[in-house]
Amino acid sequence: MTVKVIEKNICQGFVKVVPDSPDDLWHLYNVIYNGDEVYAYSSRAIKSDTEGARPKSGERFSAFMGVKVISVGWDKFLGKLRVHGLICHAPDIVPTGAHHTLSIALNQPVTIVKKEWPKHILDRLTRASETEKPMLILSIDDEGFAIAETKQYGVEIKVEERMHLPGKHEADKRVEATKAYFKRALTSLNQLWAHNHSLIVIVGAGFVKGDFASYLSEEAKEMSKSVVDVKSVNNGGTAGIYEALRSGVLLKASHQLRIVDETETMEEVMKRLGKGEGTVTYGLDAVENAVKMGAVEKLIVADTTLRDAEEEQRLKLEELMHETEKRNAGIAVISTEHEAGAKLIALGGIAALLRFPIYRDTTTQ
Repeated sequence: MTVKVIEKNICQGFVKVVPDSPDDLWHLYNVIYNGDEVYAYSSRAIKSDTEGARPKSGERFSAFMGVKVISVGWDKFLGKLRVHGLICHAPDIVPTGAHHTLSIALNQPVTIVKKEWPKHILDRLTRASETEKPMLILSIDDEGFAIAETKQYGVEIKVEERMHLPGKHEADKRVEATKAYFKRALTSLNQLWAHNHSLIVIVGAGFVKGDFASYLSEEAKEMSKSVVDVKSVNNGGTAGIYEALRSGVLLKASHQLRIVDETETMEEVMKRLGKGEGTVTYGLDAVENAVKMGAVEKLIVADTTLRDAEEEQRLKLEELMHETEKRNAGIAVISTEHEAGAKLIALGGIAALLRFPIYRDTTTQ
């Protein structure tokens, strides 16, 4: 699934795209800013002016409309994107300047107009147009299992079940209970895998993960071909999934997976901070200073820091990113829909890995 860029003219300030997956709507949520103009087909009720008509009567009609954006809302559970703003283009029967919300649906063309298209946003659209197959992560031990599906904005826990298998001293009971347990886990996994035959990674503590992998190869040979790795972590369930992301055990499965890259980046930030190294800094003022000194190796910004900023603040951030790119440094925009983003928000929403140490002056604080 990819965002289809069907027309682009940066000189005229517009890009026309067609989202065809929920991930695409998330990308658009992070691309559309206050003050942009967005155009799409939309419906609106027109109140009747006829005498005697009820106050709220009126016919709903569809038309190509444009709004100057005030706010953007994304519901990841319902898979909906709503762009609210003041009407700047519509048929004559619709008053210009009135409030209106465009509800962006999948497979619906959307045109976005900006005064300027920063490089990091164009890069995001390019990445979004490249196919990234989701991956399934099964975390299992003798106390339960969880299954997550990777999204470009993070991981989504699809199933979680708690279980307590009989102890090893009750061998017969344990064997029967394990068969029933594995059958439930297999059924849940198959319901998710059947959609697009995603890659599967099995993680967990102890021997249960390996036993389940063997069970899978016997009971579901076709599905077992999608298993690309079986790895040990210290926890089962949801905790095991997040541990697998943090520890890098998923790298073999997917070198291009966005969430793995973002998690790795933030783990490096936290590692350097934990060691008290001078090759990391955070907070807008400190990062801005590091950029001016040419010290930044990678600038790291939370998506909400960009998306929710007032225009003046966002322009400052955009300029900072532009200056970073001019100095051949990398930029990572981190999703706040998963653990790595939450860690970055705790650091003020912006951080940087540095080429050489800069130590904070604490004497003036």
